[in-house]
Order: sequence, then structure tokens, then C-alpha cells
Amino acid sequence: MPTSTRLCGAIRRALIAGGFAAFAVSPAFAQNAISAADDTGRDASPTQLDAVVVTGRAGTGVRSKAETSYSITGIDEERLRLQAPTSVTESLKSVPGFWVEASGGEASGNVRARGIPVDGFGSITLLDDGMPVQHDPALGYLNGDQAFRLDETTERIEVVRGGPSSIFYSNAPAGAVNFIPRQPGDSAEGVFKYTIGDYGLHRADFWYGTPIGQDWKLSLGGYYRQDDGVRDPGFTANDGGQLRLNLVRELEGGSLSFDVKHMDDKVMLYLGVPMRTDEDGEIRAVPGFDGHHGTLAGPETERIGMLMADGSRYDFDNSEGTHVKRDQYTFKFEKDFDGWLLRDSLRYNVTETQRNGMFPNVLQSAQSFITANAALLAQYPGATGLQLRYVTTPDQVYDTASQNGNGLIVIGGLRGVTAPVNELMNDARVSRRFELGTQSHDVSLGYYYAKVDQDFDRYSSTVLLDAQDNARLLDLVAVDADGNPLATISDGGIWRYGYEWENGSGRSTTHAFYLSDEWQVNDKLRIDGGLRWEKVDMEGWVEGRRQVNLGTAPTSQIWTGTGQFLHYDQGFDKLGWTVGGNWQFDDYSGLFARWTSTFRLPNLGSFITNATAKPIIQTMDLGEVGYKYTHQKFDLYATAFFTQYDNVGYSNYVFDADTGASTQQQLYADTRTLGLELEGTFYPLDWFDVSFTATVQDPQYRGLRFTDSGEVLRDYDGNQLIRVPKNSLRVVPGFNLLGDRLRLQLAYERQGERYVDTANSVRLPSYDVFNFSGRYAFNDQWSLFAYVDNLGNSLGLTEGNPRAGEVASGDAGANTFIARPLLGRAYRLAVMYRF
Repeated sequence: MPTSTRLCGAIRRALIAGGFAAFAVSPAFAQNAISAADDTGRDASPTQLDAVVVTGRAGTGVRSKAETSYSITGIDEERLRLQAPTSVTESLKSVPGFWVEASGGEASGNVRARGIPVDGFGSITLLDDGMPVQHDPALGYLNGDQAFRLDETTERIEVVRGGPSSIFYSNAPAGAVNFIPRQPGDSAEGVFKYTIGDYGLHRADFWYGTPIGQDWKLSLGGYYRQDDGVRDPGFTANDGGQLRLNLVRELEGGSLSFDVKHMDDKVMLYLGVPMRTDEDGEIRAVPGFDGHHGTLAGPETERIGMLMADGSRYDFDNSEGTHVKRDQYTFKFEKDFDGWLLRDSLRYNVTETQRNGMFPNVLQSAQSFITANAALLAQYPGATGLQLRYVTTPDQVYDTASQNGNGLIVIGGLRGVTAPVNELMNDARVSRRFELGTQSHDVSLGYYYAKVDQDFDRYSSTVLLDAQDNARLLDLVAVDADGNPLATISDGGIWRYGYEWENGSGRSTTHAFYLSDEWQVNDKLRIDGGLRWEKVDMEGWVEGRRQVNLGTAPTSQIWTGTGQFLHYDQGFDKLGWTVGGNWQFDDYSGLFARWTSTFRLPNLGSFITNATAKPIIQTMDLGEVGYKYTHQKFDLYATAFFTQYDNVGYSNYVFDADTGASTQQQLYADTRTLGLELEGTFYPLDWFDVSFTATVQDPQYRGLRFTDSGEVLRDYDGNQLIRVPKNSLRVVPGFNLLGDRLRLQLAYERQGERYVDTANSVRLPSYDVFNFSGRYAFNDQWSLFAYVDNLGNSLGLTEGNPRAGEVASGDAGANTFIARPLLGRAYRLAVMYRF
């Protein structure tokens, strides 16, 4: 077989399978590799085929994955299309060391990296073309994934796990995810893709790139979609899209680009559903509820005017879901000045977020709720009993024994959060390569600046609901001995107005300086090091709160503002460092090692609802040793890692059904995790390949001891970290048939058991899930894609009920409880045209 044929076969398999070597080979690059192979009469070096890594470094030269001294996973264009993730979080499922929760919908996901027990995106940062999507991706109810959507303008993803991510980026102690956009070429080209789904999905994606004149190039792309949601709330769940325009000018020794992106998109926030443990020990949805496709949100809780203390109404509109309106402007400049490479990236964001959701706070039997409120009868002369009745059909009495087959009710929270954010970020760096005999130093010095302005308002009320799909509103009614209603205690299903109220504002300014050096000791050994000093100053105000009694049970404890403001003005700074080395044994294998001492500074979210908060700097040490092997038939990357996380702060919120209030405990703990990450791809035949990732780890709390309000010592030292599995596995076998026109693959995932709380009192069982995808290429232009998500309709639980307490859950020992399972089986079909 000719060398070029063998090489093209390897490239083809990598691009079709999306193997974990993350090959991203341009036609020109491939041709150069083929020519080199033909010239030498042997196969080209495997390192020539590795994708060029642009994330987690700042040198002048190029660096392939095989040559990096840290863990990195690449997800190329074809692999993205075959996986077809429905959210940012879902796109990270194939990254070892990451535990992802994407069951909440297209935004507001959770990622826990290398055993760090931080919600949302508090341990990693999201980058769009190398610049942060949001300076802090965990900014108090504002996850970074709310402000970013995947579409055909994204070419590939690079994920740095640990390593130097915290040297080059703020708020990235455990990693950085870089969504790299598609760039226009020397001729006009484009993509159009239309997707439909069995849940009312209609989505159009497009991208077009073309040269303009002699020096400029333009690209334009985006998407629009609308659907009812896999868990149909009875109204449109997801609606909106985005548009992106990019202009690039090639300069002598550099480039200049302007990028504008506008997003107006709203997505449903899926929350927990009523579950129970059956007699056979299996966890299923309660009778009368579809655990695969059901949601408590429904038409009766879609839009409610919630009374406020001043008599006005807060318009709670759950059809808004998480509604983000965002304008992003980016300017990038790169120029080589006689060996000195200057790069500057400027980004300005204006983001308006309205985040509405129907949160299930408490699940209990209807009879226990009536019994607990029996004292209310004394307020209504002649009343001898309490009943629950439907708001829309007040003559219908709720059967406390067997309504909906379960006799359960939910005390839900209608929560509305308004959080506009303006951000200005700039990252400037200068790099120079110095030759010292047979050695070299590639040195970079950078300065990062970020200014963030955030406002925050929250208002919430509790409602009484039955436990069924699209739950209906209930009223508590006082009745006489004959069952005749004498008074309605609740108000149109509202149990308590204003159980949450916040009003705050803040501004932060961040300055960071970083220095890195890539020291090439010899042909086989390179040593990398870096430092980052960062300082953040924050100031703002939080309005004080008071309770108002407007004379009825639902209006007796409405939180509102005092008109007085508590101010805060705080500053924090810290120095972090990293050192690593890469020893390339030969063209096919190498070894790397790295140690990083890093930190995470407090942010505006630390103060936005509490001006007197006393946050502390979270510090951590991360170590890793990795082995890499790549050849034409097999690629393997194995990394052993260690994570010591100090002073991880978290709040324990517990909802009290009797008072209608959420109480907060602020706690700190250390964690320690030892683990092994594996990723690889095996190409035994031209028509078959299999890729895999696996994580085995021992995530533990260290020194987590405290005395609770009952003066009882709680000792959770050595417990497994909250919602972090010890074992996870993903295997993707694929078949290339009909001359590679047909690609079929089945992704299998196994997630080990986790715990809802730090006390490890509520277990989330291990689960398995299958996802099918296929692609048929009619020709070079037209392709058809098919997807079946959650093929086996797995009811795997990703989280319990955080509102029952995440330190020691109130659901401990309960037969019925709130939990959030995977989204049920769904089908999608897409047609794509390339030109």
C-alpha cells in the first residue's frame, strides 16, 4: 500500500471517528504531511498529524497535543456533529475527569472537574476564541453556559484539564474550555443545516465565509430554533437564536479581526421531579408522573402576578425561562515586530438575563400538610377541617389518599432573578523566542484587565401544587362539618408571597500579570513554567430587608426592601505558579508531569446578596503525570492526577416548609482527590473504530467537621464529595460503511454512584445511558444525520433536591423525594448542505 494511501486512511479515520487524538488537519497540512512521507519513503511522524494546540499557552511557535506538558482533549468538527450536543455542558461529556450534569436543559448546567465539588462552572472557565465568555463563569445565578450557545460557527473545542489554565485565565483553577470559531478561507464556502425533533424541534444553522477584496475575509453564521422541550411544560420551552459576524484582515506578520455576536435566546430550566424508591429497591417516578418526559412546570404556573409589599405585582413568566439578550464585541490584533510577537484581545459584553423557574422545594403527603396546618382553623369561626381544592376547578376536592395515584403535593417556589451584566476585558501579551546555543526559551509576558458591573434583583413566592405532569395549582380551604367552604386560606394557589427578595449592585476591577517560559532543553525535553499574580477590587451595595404583613396568610410575611443600603468595598489578591515538563521518548510516545499551585478569588456573587459576607480565597494544589502514545492503529493518553482543594466555600440552604424561609449556613472544607484519566482510540479495521474515556478517582472531604444548631458535632471527614462519582466510563464504537459514506456509532456511558449531600446520607445510584448517532453522505455537499438521545430511556439521577440541604439532606431516609433524572428518549433528524 502506498504511503500516501496509508496516511490518508489514518486522517480519514480520525476525522470521521473524531478520535481522542483530536486530529484537525487542513487540506494543505495533510498534503504537506503526505509529501514528507513520500519523500522519506516511510510513514510521516505521528506528531505531524496532531492538532495544533492554542489553549493554555502563550509562546511564539506552534505546539501539538503530542508535545504539550499538560492534559488536553480536542473535539473536532466532525465529532461535534456526530455527538450533536444540545448544550455547552453536554458537549463536555467526552472529557475525562469532568462530571457533567446536563439534565437542566440547554443552560444552567454543572461541571465538576477533577473532583472539585463546586456547582455550575466555578472550577473551569469558558472561552470563546481564547477570550472569556464571561470573566467569572460562576457569578451568582449566572453560569457561563447561559451566555454561550453552540452552532455551526464553532469549528472545534479544546479542553485543558488543570495544568497551566489558571496561569493564562482568571477563574480557571481546574481547566479551560475553548470554543474555537470557524475561520474563512481563500475561497467562498458555507454550511447550512436544518434539524427537526420529535419534541417539536425546528432548528436552522448556517455559516458562510468568503474573501472580500484582496486583504479582508468575512464570515457570517448563527442559528434559530424553537421547540416544546423534551420535558414539555405545555408552552414553548426553547425559542431564539444568535447571529455572528467576523471580519479578518491579514497583515504582514500578523492579523486584525473584528467580531460581533448578538444572542436573543430563552431556554427552559428543568428542575427536579417527584421520585420514590419502590419495594424492589428501584427508584422510579411516583405514580401519575412521567419521569422520562414530565415536568412539574405547566400552564397553570406559566404566568402569575405575584403580589409585592407595595401592592404592585411582579410578573412571573415561566415561559421566559432563562432569557438572555447579549451583545458581544471582540477586537483582536496580532503582529510580529522583528521577532517580538504582540497579541491583544479586547472584548466588551452587554448581557441582560432574566432567569425564571418553578423550583420544587418540598415534596410531602397532602395529609401531612393539612395536619401540619391544623392550627389555622382557629382563625375561621365554624371551620372544622381543611381541604385542598383545585384553583381552576374549586368544586374539585383533592383526594389526600390517592389523588393522581400518589396523594402527594409539592410546595414549589416561583423564583424570578434579573441580573444585567456589563463586562470589559482585555488580554495583552508579548512573546519572544531566545536561542541560547542548542537550547531555547520561548518567553511571554501578559497583562489581563477586567471590569464587571452587575445588578441583581430576586423575588419569589411559594405555591401549592399536586404531583403530576404539568402540575396544577391547589388552594387550602377551611370547611365546616358538612364540607362547605368557609374561607380560602391561600391565594390562587399562592401559599406565601415574597419568601425571597433581594436587591443588590456591584462593580469589580481585576488586574492580572502573568509570565511564562517554554524552555527547550534538547530535542526530547522541554520544561514549562509560569506565574500569575491577580488582584480584584469590589465595591457595591445591598439593600436591607424587612418583612411586611398585609393581613392575610399568604401576605403575612412578605420580604421587601428597607430603603437603607449596606455598602461593601473589598479587595483580594494572590500569586499562583506552575511548572511542568515534557519528555518525548520518540515520535510515538512521551511523558509529561506538572505541579500547579493556584487559587480562586472571591467575586461579586460573594457579596451581591450579603454586603457583610466574609469570603476567603480558595487555594489548591494540582499535580499530574501523563503518558501519551499515538500510532496509526492506536492512540492512548493516560493521566494520573492529584487535587488538594483548600477552603472550598459553599452555602447550605435549607427550605423550611413551616416558616416558608430558606436558612443559610456558610461552611468551608478541604478536599483531596487522587485519580486516573484515560482516553484513547483504537482503529483495528478501516471500517471499525472504538474510542473511550474513563475516570477512576477517590474524591474525599478532609477536615469537614462542625457543630450544628443542635450542638451536635458532625464529622464528615473522608466522605465522598457531593455529586462526584468515583468511576465513570464512556465508550463509542463506530462503523464506517459503504465506502465511508455511512457512519454509525453508539455512545455508552456508565456513571458511578454519587451522593446528594456531604453527609453521604442520600445516594444517587449508578446508571447507564446509550446515545445513537449516524451520518450518511449522499455526496460531497449533502449529508443526513440521525440521533437518538437516551436510547434506553434511562432514568439515571444526576442530582437530588439541593433545597433540602446539601450538607445533611432533609430527604435522608425518605421513601419519596425530589430528584432530577436524565432527559428522556428523544429523536432528531438533520440535513446538511456544504458548498
